[in-house]
Amino acid sequence: MSLRWLWVVSVATLLGCAPEQDWMTLFDGQTLDGWRASENKNAFRIEEGAIVCDGERSHLFYEGPDGNAVFRNFEFSADVKTTPGANSGIYFHTKYQEKGWPEAGYEAQVFNSHRPTDGNGYIERKMTGSLYAIRNTYKSPASDKSWFNYRIRVQGKTIRIYIDDHLISDYTEPENPWRRDNMIGRVLSEGTFALQCHDPKSTVYYKNIRVRPLPDDMATPGLPLQDRELDQRLTELAGKNFPLIDLHVHLKGGLEKFEALARARKFGYTYGFAINCGLNFPINSDEALNEYLTEYEKPPHTYLAMQAEGREWRDLFSKTAIEKFDYVFTDAMTWTNKNGKRMRLWIPEETEIGDKQDFMEQLVSQIETIFSTEPVDIYVNPTYLPNEIADEYDELWTPERMDRVIKTLVENNVALEINALRNIPSPAFLKRAKKGGVKFTFGTNNRSDEELGHMEYCLDMIEQLDLKASDMWIP
Repeated sequence: MSLRWLWVVSVATLLGCAPEQDWMTLFDGQTLDGWRASENKNAFRIEEGAIVCDGERSHLFYEGPDGNAVFRNFEFSADVKTTPGANSGIYFHTKYQEKGWPEAGYEAQVFNSHRPTDGNGYIERKMTGSLYAIRNTYKSPASDKSWFNYRIRVQGKTIRIYIDDHLISDYTEPENPWRRDNMIGRVLSEGTFALQCHDPKSTVYYKNIRVRPLPDDMATPGLPLQDRELDQRLTELAGKNFPLIDLHVHLKGGLEKFEALARARKFGYTYGFAINCGLNFPINSDEALNEYLTEYEKPPHTYLAMQAEGREWRDLFSKTAIEKFDYVFTDAMTWTNKNGKRMRLWIPEETEIGDKQDFMEQLVSQIETIFSTEPVDIYVNPTYLPNEIADEYDELWTPERMDRVIKTLVENNVALEINALRNIPSPAFLKRAKKGGVKFTFGTNNRSDEELGHMEYCLDMIEQLDLKASDMWIP
């Protein structure tokens, strides 16, 4: 062995990674040698160099040439292709199990598109790249009918999942992690891999399956969530298939995209990044918007929103430009009162209150007009009142006024944001809205990195209102 090769191996060891030559092929492209299927053996076949998962529920476990494959720290890679609505998964740190869903180890989700359902049937929200039921992503970074690369890296207590080299999940397991009763085996230890055949309507292809073992003594690179109560809360909601999506995140006030995405991965959130578009904003025309979008690199597991500012926005942007966004939202914080004064309600010197009851009547009328005539998907910063009268919120937002707003939203299929920055609307308003059939979204509307928390108010409202996934609006 040359001195140069010794140096390469030594550097690779110091950096905590094995050299490229240590990749091991797990599937030869022609046979299932080294693999063992569980309950339904005919659920797996080989087609054009790929393992096809197609049939009744079954799992294909890698056992290796000697039947005793075990991995602790590793990097796993496979190319995957799904058909529309197909569900599958890649288990790791698991062990052979003759029947049922594997109880040991974690599952990395494979699921790119929702399957049509009748009525109120179950809709899976845990999408490709999710650390299934522990930290989910709710927008798939991959598409059906196209090959994509799925990479899983386990190092110490940290699990990272990459789709086409985009880091989607980044979870560090805490000591004594909380798990539901039926998932107590979802912890790191050691074990093998398994490919999932979920059901007869799910056809999924795997090829180029390989693994690179990493040293067992590698240090954990990530930090676990220190708040155990929050960790349990998030894990419980992930297991319940509740879409934890913040559709109102701004990259402003020093917040960089990579920082926001790191926070999303820590909590298991999916973000929608919003761009302010309107009069007196930098983006105030099709030309300005197109220039911005040319430079903006959209992470595939995020949404992009137009925050339509003021009442003039419809005259500033074409329909073609608006359709470049995943969704559009606006608020009722900018409008012209009956005296002809254009007000931005969060700026005291621009706002005329006068008679409080008259002001409220004008505000509610504006809300009715805005969401009956403007083509938006979400009412954000909802029920906001200027600071001068904010402490009278419960008195001024009477049941009659609430019902007028709720009626307008339902009739025009506009969702209502539960705003985490200002803790609005009130629980009383939200309970009334839920009863009235309104769909909800979560939104922060952060003005800086410091204001992008973990959607505390939204999490509280899930519990207080007993919200279900079916109560939420998703782009």
